[in-house]
Amino acid sequence: MIKNLYIVLFILLSVNISAQVNKTPDGSVKYSPAFKFKDGIYTNFLQVKQNQPIPKSQIVTDIDYAAFDFYDRLLEGKTITIYDNLGVNQEIETKLIWGFSNKGVLYINLNDEYNRIPVFGSISHFIANKTYIDYDPHSYNSYNRYSYDPYTTKTVMMQYLLDFGSGKLYDFNYKSVELLIASDIDLYEEFSKLSNRKKKKLQFLYVRKYNQKHPVYFPK
Repeated sequence: MIKNLYIVLFILLSVNISAQVNKTPDGSVKYSPAFKFKDGIYTNFLQVKQNQPIPKSQIVTDIDYAAFDFYDRLLEGKTITIYDNLGVNQEIETKLIWGFSNKGVLYINLNDEYNRIPVFGSISHFIANKTYIDYDPHSYNSYNRYSYDPYTTKTVMMQYLLDFGSGKLYDFNYKSVELLIASDIDLYEEFSKLSNRKKKKLQFLYVRKYNQKHPVYFPK
């Protein structure tokens, strides 16, 4: 199911793939599907915007740096230790880490899991599991009708949007899309005139349109 959803997202939101990363006259790099994020740990969103993660060489660990599951194993613990730019050891709580990049692919920390961001742009899209407690006062134990627990834990797959300008996360729905494209007057007016049913149907398309008109640039 997830695989099929990613295929649909790729078709709807993909842009023309360039064989080379585009550079501007000032040396900044325009994001394209050929772009590769530097591998390492991002402790905050500013590091993502600058494409400057903490590399493996500054991480203190006994894990083999060449291990294919290096980041998975590293982030299983409650803390990680790094050398800062002054060579001083710092201990960071794993839950406070924004995410990481592995083999050029970006992952975000959300709901205690690291989730791949397959669609990146000014408005990025990704999928993550969300666990919550559901309350049902009428639920009962099928094995013992005299005992019941009205609280059950449920996990659902959710879609999210990441605003590259602010780093804020939004649930993926047409209201969020309308809010995030508001800075583009033409797109906003065009989208706002649609019925709610059409907004739901075309929300992916307008994310793609916005990303094409407002590409992301990274420092050289």
